[in-house]
This record gives sequence, structure tokens and C-alpha cells, in this order.
Amino acid sequence: MVEKAEPTHEEVEQFVIAAHGNFAKAKEMLEANPALLNVRWPKTNETALEAAAHVGSSEIAKYLLSKGVPLDICTAAMLGMADRVKAFLQTDPSLAKSKGAHGIPVMFFAALSGQTKIAELLVAHEATEGFTSALQGAVRFGHKDMVQWLLSRGADVHVQDFEGKRPLRVAIEKGHNEIAELIRKHGGIE
Repeated sequence: MVEKAEPTHEEVEQFVIAAHGNFAKAKEMLEANPALLNVRWPKTNETALEAAAHVGSSEIAKYLLSKGVPLDICTAAMLGMADRVKAFLQTDPSLAKSKGAHGIPVMFFAALSGQTKIAELLVAHEATEGFTSALQGAVRFGHKDMVQWLLSRGADVHVQDFEGKRPLRVAIEKGHNEIAELIRKHGGIE
């Protein structure tokens, strides 16, 4: 059995950074030191699961959940677990206003899954923010139905993402031609 050693600040930083998309490194680090599992990186105030969730890294999120990390509504939304999102909301309707890592609204995580059913559940429980950031996530992941759903609810086609790109530019770069056309019809520019 692997001993649980108190992780160093550097290990926590490397682990959380790896959880943003480097599955092999995250797995290797956790196997070497299981104490990393639920540790929060103080610099960004996020855990490895929160890191994986906000970038849509489902493989890493599922792995961390299999190791015992508790499921939260943002991760459930990102993974497309509509029944789990529904159960969270039945237990506590205010979770529809939850925010994940970096203060990102739960609607963004629903957009990463592409499941408008989850977005509808959130709205039914009074989720009112995150539609515009969710548009960027839906475009990046190529979820046309979610893009349409968000646009029909007033998501801003001119918002810039963390790289300064508008949704139309992202759609073009990702080769999501139907989404690009949909954004153009809603007045989107590059």
C-alpha cells in the first residue's frame, strides 16, 4: 500500500495543473501520493476535480471520482449526468446558482456536456447567469443544439473567451461550420 505523504505545495500545483488535461501525469502523481486526491491548490483555489471539470476533461474527472472524490453539481453537469444534476437540485434548488472553479457558473458546465436537458433543469431552478460563457464552452466542444439553446436565450455572440476570441472565431478554428453559420445568423462576427 502506498503511504499517504503530506503533499508539498509544488506537488499540489503540478497535480492540479495536470488535472486540466494531462491524464497520464495526474494518474501517475496520484498513484505516487494518494494524499493529493482532495487537496485544494491555494493559488487558484481549486481541486484537481474542479480543474478537470472546468476544462471538460471527462476522462480525468471520471478517474478522480473512481478514486473517491465526492461528486459536485458542476462536475455532474459537465459529465452529462442529468439524473444526478436533478437529484442535486431536488435536494437543494439553490445549487442551480452554483459556481465551480474560478467562479464559473454551473450553466457553463452544462454547456460542456451539450445536454440541453441539464440546462433546462438549471433554468427551472432559477439559474440566471452563465449563458454567455456557456456559449463559448458549447462552441468549443461543438455542441450545436446547446449553442442554439443558448442563443435563443440571449447569449452574447460577441463575448471574448480567455484567449480574446469570439464564438465565431472559435467555431471556425475548430471546424464547426454549422455552428459558425448559426452564430453568423445571430449577428456574430470574428
